[in-house]
Amino acid sequence: MPELKHILEYANNVLSVDQYNDYGPNGLQVEGRREIKSILAGVSASQALIDEAVRINADMLLVHHGYFWRGESPVLTGIKRKRIQTLLSHEINLVAYHLPLDAHPELGNNAQLALKLDMQVEQRFDLGGAIGIGYQGQLKTAMDADQFASHLERKLGRKPVYVKGNDKKILSIAWCSGGAQSYFDEVISRGVDAYLTGEASEYNFHSAMENQVNFFSAGHHATERYGVQALAELLVKKFDLTYSFFDQENPI
Repeated sequence: MPELKHILEYANNVLSVDQYNDYGPNGLQVEGRREIKSILAGVSASQALIDEAVRINADMLLVHHGYFWRGESPVLTGIKRKRIQTLLSHEINLVAYHLPLDAHPELGNNAQLALKLDMQVEQRFDLGGAIGIGYQGQLKTAMDADQFASHLERKLGRKPVYVKGNDKKILSIAWCSGGAQSYFDEVISRGVDAYLTGEASEYNFHSAMENQVNFFSAGHHATERYGVQALAELLVKKFDLTYSFFDQENPI
């Protein structure tokens, strides 16, 4: 049975975690059993996800959004205490990868989103000081804003919020999964027809209208479901593990 340390060494190396100055620790966050035979993957380490790991007796919980974020209180109270207490009492390892799992050119959320949405990747670029988390490319089939919004809803199972900046067909597009709406103005300077991310802010509307660039918010959770699954599938093949994915419904 493979040991946790070997799985971590492999995953950390594949994702090049040392390249990133992240908002929280990447890799092991809560230590559990030494030997691993089963992984439960999910987007965020919520209590519901932990309870599912307990129910199926998973050895390792693999997530995109873990704990111990920069600037948060270090005390273990409330829901944080309950979550960590559950993990420790059942000896479940919590392993989280944030920016490295957004950026990876094959396993990452943005690379997997391109596959899911039939978008051709042409280049990666830095956003907010993070290496390669921005992606740029083209739609395989040109669409207007309404058509692309319908495409997103079909593929991701969530109706997007969007601003139609113009009536032209969209061909060139940039994207960054999750809460990357603050980078919209920076992305506009790249000359793309549209920008796709997970969340939206009030000011995105004005930027889209005044710059005549389409803006799409398809959901933080919805745009970040695929990287953790791709990573889990790689680990399963490498270490002969069992794996399941728990998709807790989240409209945000």
